[in-house]
Amino acid sequence: MAEEEVQQIEKDEETKAEVKVAPKKKRKVKKHVPKVRVTIQASFNNTLISAADSSGNVLFWGTSGTSGFKGSRKGTPYAATMATKRIVDRIKEIEPTDIELYIKGVGPGREASIRSLAASGLPISLIKDVTPLPHNGVRQKKARRV
Repeated sequence: MAEEEVQQIEKDEETKAEVKVAPKKKRKVKKHVPKVRVTIQASFNNTLISAADSSGNVLFWGTSGTSGFKGSRKGTPYAATMATKRIVDRIKEIEPTDIELYIKGVGPGREASIRSLAASGLPISLIKDVTPLPHNGVRQKKARRV
């Protein structure tokens, strides 16, 4: 049996009735992550923001969709700003000393999310664009036979 499922039963001395006592809950330990890696993926339809520690474990994530926007409004700069603000509030709780920002994509929420993250007062040490670029382009057309 798991510890959470076990309930203690104590007898009340005055009424001689059995009283169920809930098990003690563990306190939530406040994490302190010194280096946070924030990744913003801005597509035309949505903006995804994730915050991970230095080993790559995702701590927090959010999108324009989880911020309450639906349909074509998810791709707007305002929706990206609101999603970023929600993640910034959670990042501030862990008190990072260094933030690396990686941006991927060319959507309209790209600049807006960068601006809201920079205006939040968090210590940003690196801003890097990791948008994939084609080296050779698409495959060429087949040679025409005459």
